[in-house]
Amino acid sequence: MTDLTGPLIGVSFLGGVGGAIALAETPFPRPWADGAEVRTYFRGSRRAARLSALGQTASAVALARFTRTVARRAATRSPALQRAAVAGGAVAAVSLATSAALATTLTLRDVDDDTALRMSRTAFVAGGPVHGVGFGALTAALVLGGSADLPRWVVVTGLASAVCGAGSPLYFLWTPAGWLIPAGRFPGLVVAAVAGPLLASRLATVGSQP
Repeated sequence: MTDLTGPLIGVSFLGGVGGAIALAETPFPRPWADGAEVRTYFRGSRRAARLSALGQTASAVALARFTRTVARRAATRSPALQRAAVAGGAVAAVSLATSAALATTLTLRDVDDDTALRMSRTAFVAGGPVHGVGFGALTAALVLGGSADLPRWVVVTGLASAVCGAGSPLYFLWTPAGWLIPAGRFPGLVVAAVAGPLLASRLATVGSQP
C-alpha cells in the first residue's frame, strides 16, 4: 500500500489554512497584534480558527507517522541522520499540535487581553520558528537519507527548505527574518509530498527482498 502520510502533511495543513481564510469574519492577528485584536479574531471567527487548528492537528499526526518512514530510510545512511529525523520530526509534530491546542483554547475560553496575547504569541512561536527548526531537520534527513532515490530538484529544494527552517528563529532578532518561516515550510511540504511515497515504496521493495 502506498504511504500517503507525506502528502497528507501538506494537504491537511493547507486545507485548514485555506478553509480558515474562507470562513474568517475578522482578520487573522499578526504576530505584532495587540490583545484586543487577538480576542476579536478568536471570538468573531471561531469556526475559522477551529478549522485551522484541526488542519494543524491532522498535519501533526501525519508528521509523527511520516517521521517513522524518514527515520527508517535515514538509518540506512547513518545513525546521525536517523537521530536527526526522529528529533526533528518529534519537535515538528509536538510544536504544531501545541499551536493547534492553544488556538482551540482561545475559541473556547473568554480570556482577558493579556492572556489572549500571551497564548497567541506562544502559539505563533510553537507553530512558527520552533516548528520550522524541527521540520527543517526532518526535511534535511529526508533528502540526505534518500538522495540516491530522489530527483535532484527534490534534494536541492529540501536542503534549501531545511536551511530556511533552521534560520527561522532569527525572527526574534530581526523581524524581516520571519519570511524564513514560510520559505522553509512550504517548499518542505512539497518535498514531503513528492519524496514520501517514493521512499516508502523503495523501503517496501527492499523489505520484500529475500
